[in-house]
Amino acid sequence: MANFDVLIVGAGIVGCATALECAEAGMRVGVVERDLVGGATTAAGMGHIVVMDDSPAQLALTAYSRELWRKLQPALPRNAEYDPRGTVWIAGDDEEMQEVFAKRRILGEAGVVSEVLDAQGIAEAEPFLRKGLAGGLLVPDDGVIYPPVAASFFLGEAQRKGAVLVRGRAVVSLERGRVVLADGSSHGAEHVLLASGAEISLLPFLPIQKRKGHLLITDRYPDMVRHQLVELGYLKSAHSITDDSVAFNIQPRRTGQLLIGSSRQYGDTTREVNPAILRRMLDRAVEYMPCLREVSGIRVWTGFRAATADKLPLIGPTEKTWLHLAMGFEGLGITNAPGAARLAADHLLGRPSAIDATPYLPMRIGNPEAMHV
Repeated sequence: MANFDVLIVGAGIVGCATALECAEAGMRVGVVERDLVGGATTAAGMGHIVVMDDSPAQLALTAYSRELWRKLQPALPRNAEYDPRGTVWIAGDDEEMQEVFAKRRILGEAGVVSEVLDAQGIAEAEPFLRKGLAGGLLVPDDGVIYPPVAASFFLGEAQRKGAVLVRGRAVVSLERGRVVLADGSSHGAEHVLLASGAEISLLPFLPIQKRKGHLLITDRYPDMVRHQLVELGYLKSAHSITDDSVAFNIQPRRTGQLLIGSSRQYGDTTREVNPAILRRMLDRAVEYMPCLREVSGIRVWTGFRAATADKLPLIGPTEKTWLHLAMGFEGLGITNAPGAARLAADHLLGRPSAIDATPYLPMRIGNPEAMHV
């Protein structure tokens, strides 16, 4: 007899949010995690809750997820640091201002509120940015959150509704819904859902690429940055699937600290900080905000984004219908956690979804080997 209706492998923010969705629906839920809850990919991220519009499917999922985050806000603990700061997409010149107007149109058609800032408007919104910027786009309902605490919140709520945290490292999944741990114990479930971020050892053929990133957090500088700030060139950086790149991306924290990014590296699966990439990233930040030359950084770390070729996550059942995925979010796992969890639970429960779930189905990848376990 199966121990669980669904056994979720991975207690990152997506796995924990899915556990809560399933527990709320009355399912018997187990979550397998060997380390800290929210301590791997989730802990390495910035915590930006942002609507992105690279594709209609990406826009649909991020907008849906952001709305779910906003509804969750009253229930979140204070130390989750949910803060509706908004995002300012920065246009350096007239060419990028054309991108601003295009972005506003696309977001508006999807019902997402945004506001074009001219040169004076962006200078008033963010006085410490360099002079002479062309303008930007303010998306006021975007937010910031501290991801590890949010993940712990989701799992804690799921446990209050009966979910069980299973400590151990999953090494193999056998037959229909049986997960074996490194200590030799095994647990059965009607369904197994992998939500293991950039860790794909259980499905080594899965077409997910690790993209290494660097982040730096500073000492406390209250009111230096008012919004999450992102250069429009960040989109070009995110689009590349082969070249290392950096882009200006800075996030204010409630503590007064600043989280500075971002970088993307390919082919480097080590955890070590790359001094050359870090220098490029910080030089890029100073180009946009010269006062950052004077701030004190207190910690640098790296992490891995789990990326698919089409930049959309894998959510739902595989060809082995008992095996489900919630993986491949690249840099949007924090944003998409509640939306992905809702879609994953919809698949498990056979209920309709609020948005079209088809673009995220794992079976779109067309690689049968990816589902061999």
